Amino acid sequence: MNPIDIQGLDKSFGSFRALTGLDLTLATGEVRGFLGPNGAGKSTTIRVLLGLLRADGGTTRLFGRDPWRDAVSLHRRLAYVPGDVSLWPNLTGGEAIDYLSRLRGGVDPARRGELLERFELDPTKKARTYSKGNRQKVALVAALASDAELYILDEPTSGLDPLMEAVFTEEVRRLKERGASVLLSSHILSEVEKVCDTVTIIRQGTSVEQGTLAELRHLTRSRVVAVVRHPIDLGSTPGVHDVEVARVEGGTRLTFTVEDDRMGDVLATLTEHGISSLSATPPSLEDLFLRHYGDELDAEREFAS
Repeated sequence: MNPIDIQGLDKSFGSFRALTGLDLTLATGEVRGFLGPNGAGKSTTIRVLLGLLRADGGTTRLFGRDPWRDAVSLHRRLAYVPGDVSLWPNLTGGEAIDYLSRLRGGVDPARRGELLERFELDPTKKARTYSKGNRQKVALVAALASDAELYILDEPTSGLDPLMEAVFTEEVRRLKERGASVLLSSHILSEVEKVCDTVTIIRQGTSVEQGTLAELRHLTRSRVVAVVRHPIDLGSTPGVHDVEVARVEGGTRLTFTVEDDRMGDVLATLTEHGISSLSATPPSLEDLFLRHYGDELDAEREFAS
């Protein structure tokens, strides 16, 4: 039974359609990235999963149960970290961690101490004195110190410096090693690439791509820069796009993108024309992300100018 199973999820706020037919699954022991820019519907999806919002349509299941009706019992099996943590101002960080931990049945004191040290958090200070990053650390320590089966992390590294982000990445790997399931909502592509097995990309409330990183990379194009000794025209070659040609010392430099399943044919053609140098950059998660959001980003840039 999957920890998360969402099929055809719909959610509206008045006339605004936040989610439309969203599909999302998370298997036991899997770390899934949940990608999309602000406003795409990630946090709305998570609030439905947590039983904070009631879905308008579709089915949503946590461990096979309805998160709206069974929220109390389900919350004992999961840990949640929001992207913007609010704490009780008169409690110390340590007191806040202990209170949050008791909601899930307590934590291992040794593990709690280890995480406080790793995240360099002083638990004796009042929460009202904490920066955004330190408030985030309180939620992370409370969640990671628990023995939950499912971790729902919504922009969890918001406010953390690069060193603490690296600590977070290591801790997610530890969760995976012990067989926990993790849903990591983020717009930081490098973070997702480091720790996630699978990815779901959401756009305007609908999942537009999902699969393993390897599967999704097959949907994008590799960038190739080659210098050949003899002139060649790749403009009409199947699978080749965005060709740029420049004369350089020793021949012609070709810069282009190529669909992965056509790479072998293109390399064979280049070899026939005498390759002097060649570099091929495999597609990144960012390439895939821009494939779905590039038009929106271009529109934003045009509007800003």
